[in-house]
Amino acid sequence: MEIFKKAETVRLRSYHDKYLLADDDEDSVNQDRDGRCMNARWTVEILEEANVIRLKSCFGKYLTASNMPLYLGMTGKKVTQTLPRRLDSSTEWEPVREGVQVRLKTRYGQYLRANGGLPPWRNSVTHDVPHRSTTQDWVLWDIDILEIRKKKPPQPILPPPPPPPEILMATIDDQAEHNSPKEFSLKSPRFSKTEVEDRVSSPGKADGRLIYYRVGDEDGNVDEGAKEELFCFKGLGLEELKQKLEEETGVSDVSICSKNPLNGKLYPLRLHLPPNNSKMHVVLIPSSSKGDDASTS
Repeated sequence: MEIFKKAETVRLRSYHDKYLLADDDEDSVNQDRDGRCMNARWTVEILEEANVIRLKSCFGKYLTASNMPLYLGMTGKKVTQTLPRRLDSSTEWEPVREGVQVRLKTRYGQYLRANGGLPPWRNSVTHDVPHRSTTQDWVLWDIDILEIRKKKPPQPILPPPPPPPEILMATIDDQAEHNSPKEFSLKSPRFSKTEVEDRVSSPGKADGRLIYYRVGDEDGNVDEGAKEELFCFKGLGLEELKQKLEEETGVSDVSICSKNPLNGKLYPLRLHLPPNNSKMHVVLIPSSSKGDDASTS
């Protein structure tokens, strides 16, 4: 909660290294890697008596935990932008600290969750309670402070009220009798203007390598026309990369393959990753696929 008390405007970065964005339809929300747009900015409103916050999008609407399922038969429910006539608990989120990250919990015990995996789940945002170990971290968010909350200006010290007219006249008459006229004036004190706090930018990301990947079918075939997906991998070993790719795609028991530049065939990576954090282009295929068998023969 402390980080939000300091922040006027924030960005929320998910476990998938993507930002929470308010869609241009002013209704839905999603995730995207480009956090520089106005859609990634959320204004923080604090309800200190309840220890909760509200997040307002660039369209002036609140991040809302709805009762509508994202897909029929699935547990995750939609997160939307709304501007209800009367603000209720669906627009309130309780920050729960988890190390340097936070979970955002609804008043009903569910968490703001950034979904990964294959479309149509990829880049969607729901509120849910994750039960699978591979999705436990999908409810963790990094908070980037874009604008610091301005301190309230001090209350001005007002001059004392002037005396009642009868007292003022008595004072003037007394001064006249003693031939010692004095000027009487009331001046309001001047106050210096408050300085605007400097904006702070989000901290830079840690070093890592760029991983471009496609997913092949059980025969090892890859749609060359399909766009490569991309993420930043900060691990060191091949096994870590395999686990990260399985989390990104939602596919388990895969082989990480690279394409032979001479004959175009796929061959599995067995030992280690290239040095110096150089970028990689890989293809994921099921471990028992024909493409994997053929590449090792």
